[in-house]
Amino acid sequence: MIPTYRAVFPALCMALILPCAAPSMAEDAAKKTADAPAPAVQRQPLAERSVEDALALERQLPAAEQQQLQAGSDEFLALWRPANSGDPAGVVIIVPGAGETPDWPQGVGPMRRKFPDVNWSSLSLSLPDLQSQAPQVRSAEAAPPAPTTSTSQPTPPDAAASVEKGIAAEADNAAASAEAPDPMTADAERIFARIEAAVAFAQQHKARSIVLIGQGSGAYWSARYLAERQPPHVQKLVMVAPKTPSNAPQDIDALIPTIKIPTADVFYNDRQPAKDAAQRRLQASKRQPGSQYHQVSLGVLPDRDAQQEQLFRRVRGWVSPSDPSKPDA
Repeated sequence: MIPTYRAVFPALCMALILPCAAPSMAEDAAKKTADAPAPAVQRQPLAERSVEDALALERQLPAAEQQQLQAGSDEFLALWRPANSGDPAGVVIIVPGAGETPDWPQGVGPMRRKFPDVNWSSLSLSLPDLQSQAPQVRSAEAAPPAPTTSTSQPTPPDAAASVEKGIAAEADNAAASAEAPDPMTADAERIFARIEAAVAFAQQHKARSIVLIGQGSGAYWSARYLAERQPPHVQKLVMVAPKTPSNAPQDIDALIPTIKIPTADVFYNDRQPAKDAAQRRLQASKRQPGSQYHQVSLGVLPDRDAQQEQLFRRVRGWVSPSDPSKPDA
């Protein structure tokens, strides 16, 4: 019996130990899993709001009005309406302001729909989201400086390493800032490329005359495009309620004297800041010899439709020289 007992005893001990050890092993495994860093989640970049607005317009508007134009690596929506005439006078290219779509209900949309009935084709553009106005990612903060120590105590090795890391981080941030392109310059290049694509589209349709109409900040980008690029195929510029972006390197006033083509500045006189800004632009235009700059002052009407009709008539009168409603210089 003794040999049999000795053979069974170890197995009996293991049977008693294993049930007790299993919960502890499971707890250790669960703890290791919880302490392990979670895998990085790759988030898809959000689509630009302008892209979402364009998709919404594509669902709402007739396909015949939609044109997909190419500007560098960007494909963008433009709304096209040919003139209701066998001999159109030309093409008006409408550049909306920040946050506005190519069918914006104030100014942009009514003008693009009305011009084809007065012998002008219309092409209204969608602009990209501005990188210069997007929330900026904060740069990595430098490590705090080492605490001040008395001369009798040597600097701890970890404090010296912290200072060196902070200096290296500052140098890396400075180098990255120097190499990174200016967001405002990048915005200008993208917008200029879209305007140039629109001009090329108008030329493909044998436009006799091309007029650029910018509204809000779209007036700033249109004026800057003409000042910097001086395209030979654009004959006139119309600025409707022009506005300079808050982070622009220069105000639209500085661009006025550099524009070489006839320019109409349409502004609303209901607010003193708008009147003061218009006065500064008028003064800037006088610094250009032989200036072809004109201002058109509009009052604000209580009826929205009447307001849009008033704007269209004044712009149309200036765009079409033979129209008797052309405003006085």
